[in-house]
Amino acid sequence: MLRPNWQDVRFGNIFPKAGTATRYKTGDWRSERPIVDREKCNKCGLCWLYCPDGAMEILEDGYYEPDLYHCKGCGICANICAKKAITMREEGA
Repeated sequence: MLRPNWQDVRFGNIFPKAGTATRYKTGDWRSERPIVDREKCNKCGLCWLYCPDGAMEILEDGYYEPDLYHCKGCGICANICAKKAITMREEGA
């Protein structure tokens, strides 16, 4: 079976230039969303640092919340959280 080369593969999404992803709502297709438990959160910022989409926002009180317009639901924030303050919940649940 022949595999297509990189020139034949269809693009999944195209952004006209680097740094424009924040202009588009890219989180609509996630299957899980991160939920932050403020009782457990120590405001360390690791979720913000490790989020590949820059979807964790720093609030005025120092806590972090996901920007669900850009969060893809990958779960990296939940996995990196030492306090287990972030859990992933099925979208729509």
